[in-house]
Amino acid sequence: MAFGSSEDVSGVKLLVLLAVMYGLLSALTYSVIHMKFVNPLGNDAPFDRFSEARTVEHVRMLSQEIDGRQEGRPGLKKAAQYIKRQLEVIKERATSNVRIEIEETTVSGSFNMLFLGHNIALGYRNHTNILMRISSVDSKETDPSVLVNGHFDSPLGSPGAGDCGSCVASMLEIARLIVDSGWAPYRPVIFLFNGAEELFMLGAHGFMKTHKWHDTIGAFINVEASGTGGPDLVCQSGPSSWPSNVYAEAAIYPMANSAAQDVFPVIPGDTDYRIFSQDYGDIPGLDIIFLLGGYFYHTSYDTVERLLPGSIQARGENLFSIIKTFTNSANIQNTYKKKSSEVTASTFNDERAVFFDYFSWFMIFYPRWVAKILHSIPVFFFLVMPFTHGRSHSWSAALCDFIKGFMFHAVGIILAVGVPVAFSILRLLFSSQTMNWFAHPYLAFAMFVPCALVGLLIPRIIWRHFPLSQDISIVKTSKEALSDEARFWGAFGFYAVLTLAYLVAGLSGGFVTFFVCASLLPAWISFCLSVKFFGQRSLRSTMFYILPLVPCLAYSVYFGGFLAQFLIERMGMMGSLPLPYGHYVPDVIVAALIGTVTGWCTGPLMPICGHWLARSSILQFLLHLSVFALALSSQFFPYTMSAPKRIVFQHTFHTAGSSQILESTYDFSVTDSNSLLFLFKHSPEVAKELNITSEFSFESASLSKHNDWMAIFPLSFLFSNSLKFPAKKDDILKQYEFFPKLSVQNPSLNSKKGPRRVHLELYLGSLEEVWVAVLNITGPLSSWSFADNLLPGTETYGDGPQSYICRLSGPSDGNWTFWLEANNSEALRVDLAILDQKLVDPIKRLKNLFPDWVDVVAYSSFMSSYIF
Repeated sequence: MAFGSSEDVSGVKLLVLLAVMYGLLSALTYSVIHMKFVNPLGNDAPFDRFSEARTVEHVRMLSQEIDGRQEGRPGLKKAAQYIKRQLEVIKERATSNVRIEIEETTVSGSFNMLFLGHNIALGYRNHTNILMRISSVDSKETDPSVLVNGHFDSPLGSPGAGDCGSCVASMLEIARLIVDSGWAPYRPVIFLFNGAEELFMLGAHGFMKTHKWHDTIGAFINVEASGTGGPDLVCQSGPSSWPSNVYAEAAIYPMANSAAQDVFPVIPGDTDYRIFSQDYGDIPGLDIIFLLGGYFYHTSYDTVERLLPGSIQARGENLFSIIKTFTNSANIQNTYKKKSSEVTASTFNDERAVFFDYFSWFMIFYPRWVAKILHSIPVFFFLVMPFTHGRSHSWSAALCDFIKGFMFHAVGIILAVGVPVAFSILRLLFSSQTMNWFAHPYLAFAMFVPCALVGLLIPRIIWRHFPLSQDISIVKTSKEALSDEARFWGAFGFYAVLTLAYLVAGLSGGFVTFFVCASLLPAWISFCLSVKFFGQRSLRSTMFYILPLVPCLAYSVYFGGFLAQFLIERMGMMGSLPLPYGHYVPDVIVAALIGTVTGWCTGPLMPICGHWLARSSILQFLLHLSVFALALSSQFFPYTMSAPKRIVFQHTFHTAGSSQILESTYDFSVTDSNSLLFLFKHSPEVAKELNITSEFSFESASLSKHNDWMAIFPLSFLFSNSLKFPAKKDDILKQYEFFPKLSVQNPSLNSKKGPRRVHLELYLGSLEEVWVAVLNITGPLSSWSFADNLLPGTETYGDGPQSYICRLSGPSDGNWTFWLEANNSEALRVDLAILDQKLVDPIKRLKNLFPDWVDVVAYSSFMSSYIF
């Protein structure tokens, strides 16, 4: 790299200095989001302190000693028994100043819901909830209580150490801590250990619909995990600003920002929060979720060894403090209190507040009405500044220059996103392998940050001399000073407009750009003062501009780095889109995000630092660095045991009656953009077992249709290019004597003409580990016995007509009985799929042939169709 002038040398010095600064900020961010600053307490910790080590012992028991906490498996009942035993031990140690009640309940019910954008009905029976209520001996039955909710069931194929063994274990330790610390809660605290969240929040629904304590709930905390640790982020709070205010006041290690509430609704997934706060209650509460370690979420690698040290300690200390603050709050109200004359006007309105933590050191919180004022001020500054020049004849020219600066900065930010996207597409044109960065997040930054900087600098390079509208001879100010002023206020206006746009849209993430605006003003003042001593084009003056921005830039790196890490970990489960364009989507998304983060983290520097960085030598260096990183990326394999590839392996049986098998197939699908062809290429033993040759292609293969994956609806909509292979029919006959069957019950009750009601009975055969039964009903259905006789919205499943879908779950010695009502004499068609977790020996052997960088969720699906 050749340097043409002293300014080129100064530019390189500044680039190195900025690289060191951002490197240090990145190291700080890494240590914070990986909880390096938290000291986890051991088993010998005082009993009046929360201990991570004691909590991890519960996690080990639930996820390692107990085999499988999935619905339909024996481990779920064992987990419930373990939790209840631990609660009984805690009760025995309680002093006389507290009252402890423990209940084991079974819940049944039915309701409709919209999940992942799909209409679905849910019917359930005999799911287990374990409850503990801790209250002072003086408390009344109608006193407002605080609910802490966590689920002890786990997803298919996962030990569930993080999701959600860590949640249940934390709740057990907090319950112990309340008793052993001698604290008598001012208001009751209820711990709900619910046994059916993974089946779409059934345990929480059962509690809200049937339990006598549900009317006493005045506030709740839902504890969840979509990873194995990291920041225990408040992803949702509401319905008023009170819960987030309580969190801001109480959290020892605050990890929350209101922008998460803008993003969470678009992320596939849901939690019990919606049951308590939205669907079946209007209860104020917090949704607190582990977000890092998403590589292991819902996989067989979600083990106790993968838990991030320090995460549970921070969670426990936060929860205990928040529970105390909730119980002591004068604003807590329940159904009884709202009906009484004690109710006073709430000090918190229903509008969401704005809040964010700063490196988990402290938290900033302000209500919506304050945000409306604060977030409007930057635009006011931008519009007023042209009139402050003291020259009435030049305000329009100054405003014109500011608008040009606005446009230049906006173009730079757009190019900071567009150039990495273009590079990602270009790379994939020469490579059949996508997502090389998946197991190596640093590779994504190396690939896309340099080219994002190139995009950010392009406007400065093209328009090196700013096209001023102001006449230098009239305003008697140097061209360099006017250019810097126009670029600065243009950038300021860009962030000010974004802040106002957030506000107008009703979103809560405007603090991000408001923080930038608030930091730019002192940076500009510092720069203007330093110019008087060091000159307009001095590196020292530039440093005086940078220094006031450091706190803002640090937060940008913290927030943006966490967001990038979170998204990269989630790309392995975002679904496989149809080829050929689906091949590009993950790389394009990650490139666009890192470009956005780079623009956000470095954009505020560009008005002044751009003069030094917009050099051809620096541009060449950044381009060479990008090309080198892109070329180097081809040497990295996308997956490891620490970042596994997810596949779904379904052994499908099409049956007729209770003992006949019509067809047996192996069905495979993946949940990211590296297709099954990639998988079989790198899994030679599996390919050999399935008789896959080098000439194998999607064109010559048998494709699985969406209908074949009905047992996991609606998650099956994440699949495309799924494949099926023939399998033997006889193996299952050695395991099961009878298969599921749907039959007419009491034929005499079924009318044969006109509107009619068909009474049906679902027999599950001799299946031993049933997870769920799914009904897909087409025809003139007008009512049914589910969900208070209310039909959900219709779905178009596969290539079929509009239909109604219902999921049934829960253990029982009896069969499911229900009725369907048709509004005319046309036939009703019912397609049935039963998901069973017990595998035959050949599928176990085939599953074990996959390499260790593959996580396989395997199960059997029994499918049959009926006409009534």
